[in-house]
Amino acid sequence: MSGTGADGTEGVLLLHGIARRAASLRPLERRLTRAGYVTLNLDYPARRLGLADIAEGIAPTVAAFAGEVARLHIVTHSMGGLVARVLLARHRPDKLGRVVMLGPPNGGSEIADALHRLALYRRFFGPAGTELGTERGAAQARLFGPVDYPLGIIAGRRSLYPLASLWLLPGPNDGRVTVARTRLDGMTDHIVLPTAHPTMMWNRSVAAETLHFLREGRFSRR
Repeated sequence: MSGTGADGTEGVLLLHGIARRAASLRPLERRLTRAGYVTLNLDYPARRLGLADIAEGIAPTVAAFAGEVARLHIVTHSMGGLVARVLLARHRPDKLGRVVMLGPPNGGSEIADALHRLALYRRFFGPAGTELGTERGAAQARLFGPVDYPLGIIAGRRSLYPLASLWLLPGPNDGRVTVARTRLDGMTDHIVLPTAHPTMMWNRSVAAETLHFLREGRFSRR
């Protein structure tokens, strides 16, 4: 945790992606801290548990942090956005602020569709990796719940994986998720920036737009 809560202080919960750790969001965390936010940048067992178990595991820590700030915002990268959706469906804090998702596979990823049958993929990405496909049933829809909170989504349109982008991902994409599948019913705002999935959380424009949404409830670019 960075900083200490005080009257009027707003907090930001940061949730990393499936093959990452909290350190991947450290540059963005520093930017948020300089802007006056208190931060909770959580490490969680992204490759050892399913989405529901991850959300249940972090819920007590998030609730304690939420109790120390005037308002709790959430910023996520990749699968962290799905973890946030489950968390908010089950343990929504009373003082929830705004949510920003960077490259979230809200509609799943064709990459996961192509690889989830491989033993190596399942071994590396674990239970949550099997939940990242595009085919989702009613049970998973209930797991995520509706979006009835201010949500801004930043999608990328550059790829570090040209073969995957060409063969597996239809339309503009960030190398892992198509722009179309980042979108979500109920979202407040959506922008597409020239950035790639694995590095977008270090991109200055992404950081600036994240801060703008947390402050204004919308992105600056249209």
